[in-house]
Amino acid sequence: MRNTLRTVIGFLGTLITRYTPLDLSRATLSGIFNYLPINDSITTSGQPTEAQFRLVQGAGFRRVINLAPHGGENALPDEAATLGELGIEYTYIPVDFQAPTEDDFQRFCHAMAESGSEPVWVHCAANMRVSAFVYRYRRDVLHEDTEAAARDLHQIWEPFGVWKGFVAPRA
Repeated sequence: MRNTLRTVIGFLGTLITRYTPLDLSRATLSGIFNYLPINDSITTSGQPTEAQFRLVQGAGFRRVINLAPHGGENALPDEAATLGELGIEYTYIPVDFQAPTEDDFQRFCHAMAESGSEPVWVHCAANMRVSAFVYRYRRDVLHEDTEAAARDLHQIWEPFGVWKGFVAPRA
């Protein structure tokens, strides 16, 4: 629960950076809100700023998957164009936070498969959607150790409501 509260408070900080002259972000990959590298191929986070996407590019990422709907509180005005200018391939899968679907998850799995062995940066507004999707991907597709995947998920939040069902094992 503590990490969920930290994520919510941190998300409010991203809004301060977006809508005021104050910049609470840091100019490092680890300074990106809720930055969490999973392995050599998958890194996750909340919404990076345009400047932080330049850091993502500089770190060798050539593909970004965004699970947050455009127009969200801390979304970039035109993320696709920003990433296009950086030579980064962009996959957009808008996931309704109130109603994630199996179709969303299948689209995500397809996008991950398309990335092959290339490193991919996966983000949403706060890394809550993403951490749940990546947890399921690691458990159900990569067949990784469930406890290890759950530890990473719980570094970001403890899923509740519809998300608790979304991450539950399938029969």
